[in-house]
Amino acid sequence: MSKEVEKYLKKLSSPQKELSERLRFIIKSEFPEIEEKMKYGVPYYDNLFYIVGLKTSVNLGFSIKDLTPDEIALFQGTGKTTRHLKYEKVEDINEEKVRSLLHLVYNKSQLPKSD
Repeated sequence: MSKEVEKYLKKLSSPQKELSERLRFIIKSEFPEIEEKMKYGVPYYDNLFYIVGLKTSVNLGFSIKDLTPDEIALFQGTGKTTRHLKYEKVEDINEEKVRSLLHLVYNKSQLPKSD
């Protein structure tokens, strides 16, 4: 576990701290070997996922590289390289949906690239 990520999480206020810890737990339980580091000031996971605590919510971000337009539509936001799911309460987290989307993005990132 990254000490820098631990520091980041400790600084968050409630409920952002609890939301971020729960999302981190889900990511780490699905991908125990995933690299966790701070990037752009927030926890990043293999450049595929990120967690950012905002003023009133937490975003779980996903790389949308190699996703189809229909798959990209499963997320919020308008970013060209990442999209997110937004949470304001721990109870809002649909773990089955989060796990499914984590695997979608992870599996797409593992496919061989065609030239």
